[in-house]
Amino acid sequence: MMGYGGMGWGGMPFGGMIGMVLLWAALIAAIVWVVVRLLPGRQAAQGPRSAQESPEEILDRRFARGEIDLETYQAQRSALASARGQDLR
Repeated sequence: MMGYGGMGWGGMPFGGMIGMVLLWAALIAAIVWVVVRLLPGRQAAQGPRSAQESPEEILDRRFARGEIDLETYQAQRSALASARGQDLR
């Protein structure tokens, strides 16, 4: 005797097993998709900040951090001002 109803594998035909595997795969994929959509990404956190900063603000920040010296800061600041047709502050 084969067991439960003579069909084997717990009474589920072979097509039903494939269907069950596909159902679980779709369910897991949907859960992963929802989690990825709900969690904020690293790129989204960095994107708006860099898009809103002006070149002058970036230059000011680099000077404040000590990445550039005073002469380089003044030269780049005047180059930015002349490119925009503005007077220096």
